Amino acid sequence: MIAESIVLIIFVCSLGGVLLILFRKIPTLNSLPQNGDSGVRCHRFILSAENKIKSVSVFFEKQIFLHKFLSWVKCMTLKVETRIDVLLQKIRRKAQQIDKQNKDKR
Repeated sequence: MIAESIVLIIFVCSLGGVLLILFRKIPTLNSLPQNGDSGVRCHRFILSAENKIKSVSVFFEKQIFLHKFLSWVKCMTLKVETRIDVLLQKIRRKAQQIDKQNKDKR
């Protein structure tokens, strides 16, 4: 019985303390902006930093870097393929000329 009354007294005192703190802070809470904006974001430096971070995040979100890299690899591959094709055509022409020369000699 005594323990229950001690716990009840502590609970009532704690509840009273919370209500007292809340009652004293209500005017300060009412003066805060309703939309949650504290005015710090309006600074030019912070806005420019946010825009840079957003552009970088969009860059990685849309995988623009990967797209550009793969496009570059594709272009280089096509260039190498065309050079190899030209070299193969030259080799085939030379082989045909050598075959013709060998047939003409026989």
